[in-house]
Amino acid sequence: MKKNQDNFFRDISDILTQARNRAGKAVNLVMVYSYFEVGKRIAEEEQNGEARAQYGTRLIQELSNYLTNHIGPGFSITNLKQMRQFYFTYAQDQIGQTLSDQFKNLPAVSTGRKFVLSWSHYLKLMRIDDVNERHFYEIEAARNNWSLREMNRQYDSGLYERLALSRDKKGIRRLSEKGQLIEKASDAVKDPYVLEFLGLEEKSSYSESDLEMHLIDNLQNFLLELGTGYTFVARQKRFTFHEDHFRVDLVFYNRLMQCFVLFDLKIGKLKHQDLGQMQMYVNYYDRYEKQDYENPTIGVLLCQDKDDAMVDLTLPKDSNIYASKYQLYLPDKEQLKKKMEQWTKELEGDENE
Repeated sequence: MKKNQDNFFRDISDILTQARNRAGKAVNLVMVYSYFEVGKRIAEEEQNGEARAQYGTRLIQELSNYLTNHIGPGFSITNLKQMRQFYFTYAQDQIGQTLSDQFKNLPAVSTGRKFVLSWSHYLKLMRIDDVNERHFYEIEAARNNWSLREMNRQYDSGLYERLALSRDKKGIRRLSEKGQLIEKASDAVKDPYVLEFLGLEEKSSYSESDLEMHLIDNLQNFLLELGTGYTFVARQKRFTFHEDHFRVDLVFYNRLMQCFVLFDLKIGKLKHQDLGQMQMYVNYYDRYEKQDYENPTIGVLLCQDKDDAMVDLTLPKDSNIYASKYQLYLPDKEQLKKKMEQWTKELEGDENE
């Protein structure tokens, strides 16, 4: 009886908590739409007003005073300028069908644009100059329900550039139109993985066990870095074959790919023996763990250093095994942008040949 009552209490609590969360999101979205309209009215009034630069400044100053007196705080000159910039940024901006299809019940402004994130998210997005990159983070934040902190972390880690550098020109365009799509094994794997959240120093002495322990202790952040669709299954997963015992460091499952993803952690430079060991792990899972409806297992060797030529020579071309480097610091965004610009030029050059 007591157990049933406890379940009843939890159910009621969950209903009210979910309702409160939905109400909070609804109020936030109403404010975002309102700020767009306020920005639009300010822009229109400035365009119809006196042909002097000072007019816009005076208009916003007087509007700030009026709104503060009649409504209350929250309408400083800075805030009103941000609303105007919000309108200028998104008035002609269309993001395609991705958000419209995902949020069919949301209204659209006069331009057909929908807004799905909080005002704090859009304040960050407005500071991203590249419209394709801005679209990508908006789509991914909406799809994965990223908090502002999570979105900032993904931006700081150069997620867009890291994914773009592994794609052809068409793939780069799809990132800005549809976000990160997981359609084949390579889409579910990154290179490099950025693990700055572990707090390990680049030159410090740590073992593979230490690295594994820190990843488990920071599992939520690691799942965020892994990307869409990942769920944690086990650490040090033991299996026995012909009386020999083996352990896989980390086992995940990707719901979108419908397959196991095995991670083996390596300190130092990757060796060809490591690739052979992972091949055995993957073969075991494909033959004894995978269900008929599931896709082939993916193996990822997470290492500090690797020789790409050695990896290509060791693994067959149709292998589902990947060697990815990890780094313990956030990448230099400017360096990533330069690499991406060079990569884009090379792609364009290949197309023109």
